[in-house]
Amino acid sequence: MCGIAGSLKATATDDVQRMLTRLRHRGPDGSGLDDTPLGSLGHTRLAILDVAGGRQPIHFQAYSISFNGEIYNHQTLRQRYLIDLSAQTRTDTEVIVQLYARLGPRCVEQLDGMFALAIVGPDEFFLARDPIGIKPLYTAHRGDTLFFASEIKALTDVADDIREFPPGHWYHSQLGLRQYYTVGQDLARLDDNVLNELRALTNDDQVLPVIRHTLHAAVQKRLMSDVPLGVSLSGGLDSSLVALLARRDHEQINTFAVGVEGSSDLAAAREVAQFLGTRHHERVYTEADMVAALPQVLYYLESFDPALVRSAMPNYFLAQLCAEHVKVFLTGEGADELYAGYDYLAQFDQPDALHAELVHIIGALHNTNLQRADRMSMAHGLEARVPFLDVRSIALALGLPAVWKMRGEGRPAKALLRRAFADQLPAVIINRPKEKFSKGAGSSQIIAQRAEAAITDRELADERRRFAQAWNYHLPNKEALYYYRVLRDSYQDDWILPNMGHSRSL
Repeated sequence: MCGIAGSLKATATDDVQRMLTRLRHRGPDGSGLDDTPLGSLGHTRLAILDVAGGRQPIHFQAYSISFNGEIYNHQTLRQRYLIDLSAQTRTDTEVIVQLYARLGPRCVEQLDGMFALAIVGPDEFFLARDPIGIKPLYTAHRGDTLFFASEIKALTDVADDIREFPPGHWYHSQLGLRQYYTVGQDLARLDDNVLNELRALTNDDQVLPVIRHTLHAAVQKRLMSDVPLGVSLSGGLDSSLVALLARRDHEQINTFAVGVEGSSDLAAAREVAQFLGTRHHERVYTEADMVAALPQVLYYLESFDPALVRSAMPNYFLAQLCAEHVKVFLTGEGADELYAGYDYLAQFDQPDALHAELVHIIGALHNTNLQRADRMSMAHGLEARVPFLDVRSIALALGLPAVWKMRGEGRPAKALLRRAFADQLPAVIINRPKEKFSKGAGSSQIIAQRAEAAITDRELADERRRFAQAWNYHLPNKEALYYYRVLRDSYQDDWILPNMGHSRSL
């Protein structure tokens, strides 16, 4: 897990070095910068695998790679393609560059994990991003030179027209931009045994063992690490399930919870941690802490979407706490999108409409919740892993009849998940109602109330007109405008607005 930056079509050593300085928080364990005939590749490293030997960029034959992410099946790929790592490292990065040398752009279809990467060859260059955009990637141009980086802030001084690189795509300098993954159309990611089980289902009881097996496998592969790891534990259903499954494969595991004094998350997380026997850590933060941290939260987040900022605040303090003890942590991100956990989804009374909405919000995660998860963790040199968003987990959830996820009498939100693990956690946790992280942590309204006091109705109306005319963007409320004004101290409108996602769940 790291930060990447570089230039393509032309070397730009000084520019890329400045970009790496802006990304140092993503990789505090070292950096590397190499020039090639077709450009400059840069890397800031958070050492997770092969701590001593995994410096990047890495070279193989005539190819060089700069990579951000984790490939969970790299050992399998090494064996399948007889990849020789004896000369350099034990990293997943070297597997990728050797795989690219053999398969070309199709190599990304073999990668099971989260990634953003750049590869330069003798007469070609290649960019790619993981299927749903867990890891970030942006591009920009200056003349004929193409720049890329993990975050917007790295590009603001070197190039124009900063744009997010789309998830599930690759770009090859000779072949152009291609999409290799589409949310909701990927049952092929499931193995034949699971597909056969799905085809044979006649009721929702029969899918519960498949859900348990799929999620356990997703958690298990994400325990791959050469450094300490833990689990974010809010005490809600999703993070509690991740902690439960991680604890099965670890004799001792760290769990982390944050909130304001008396918040429901702190109490619930404490109960789960005690039940599982984890090494539990807590942090209580105050309104003053939030006000002081807001400029940093927005600087790292690169968005003023209200729902995103609300959840970013507790995530910022959580990552700060985690980073004191571990370098990697697992989260419950994605369960609400897969199993219809958000309150607003209760209004859907037709299965097809609900399924379409789930596909949409999963496809939008790359610049909403996943952006928040990545930026808040990497602000503290910490890697976040999201087992619910394993591509097999997505394929399973979207392959189930949407009617099984609809609410009704005796069927609460995420009923399938609750029933699948009903006998494995305390009933009070299994039955705990959905609360957004910001609400459970007790901080959801604090800044919103300050915004109401600071901004007049006239100011909001004027800014709404300006945003609509200049950007075709509907400014939702005073809270969004309050965040925008803080963010504007660090970023121009044309850096942020073309790349900003819009959460539907507030």
